[in-house]
Amino acid sequence: MPCQSKFTAVWVACLVLVGCFGGVMHEAPGHIAASRPSRPLAAGVTPGVRIEWGRAESATGCTLDYAWYRPASATPGELVVLAHGFLRDKARLAGLARALAETGISVVTVDFCNTRPWRGNHARNGFDLIAVADRLEARRLVYAGFSAGGLAALVAARNDPRTLGVLTLDLVDARELGRLMVREFDRPVIGLFGEPASCNAYNNGLATLAAARQARIERIAGASHCDFEAPTDRLCRALCEPDREGAEQRRAEILARSVTAVRSLLVE
Repeated sequence: MPCQSKFTAVWVACLVLVGCFGGVMHEAPGHIAASRPSRPLAAGVTPGVRIEWGRAESATGCTLDYAWYRPASATPGELVVLAHGFLRDKARLAGLARALAETGISVVTVDFCNTRPWRGNHARNGFDLIAVADRLEARRLVYAGFSAGGLAALVAARNDPRTLGVLTLDLVDARELGRLMVREFDRPVIGLFGEPASCNAYNNGLATLAAARQARIERIAGASHCDFEAPTDRLCRALCEPDREGAEQRRAEILARSVTAVRSLLVE
């Protein structure tokens, strides 16, 4: 979402959702170590799916909390890593994680720990996604993300040779970092997009995927930025969803298309 320079209430709300994407930190990944052991497995909301909550360590020293959705029928070593939007959290991707896990796909959602209201650190976030994939000993990966999380997913995919492909959900680019990542990327990228609006930087992610070697774009008619979160919240609705009519149907369509997209990438 484009942001004005004045410190007004609108500016602050804008930061909370997508964050004036100018603050991209360019940093080498360095060594990323695993943290203390994960908590015990807990029953998931779907029969045959269990959820493990754990932690990994970023190269910067902060802690990355994650939730690992583990279907009994999952293929060993196969993993989808989901990245949330700017200053959001992994709870906003729980719906997609469950939808994927219900089809037998192992999924992890991650809370970023290096993002600040004044600086997105999207490149660092991408390497943090790799850290979590390393922690879970993944061998075949799909990275996916919403909004600025899609940008982090592109960074992770570009720098992880285990990657099979990427799914972006209403991608927002920052300082053309995403365009740089896809330029030499030789794996498929699938982008789902809603209607152009300030909250998705008027679909600036479309230009990013246009630079990719293998990109497929799918438009969701009438979709707002919030429709790509499951569940979303009042803050997003207040700023980015002026008309909620049909939102649940659109969200269900996005979940279904996302599952289809991920499954297609896993068979690449």
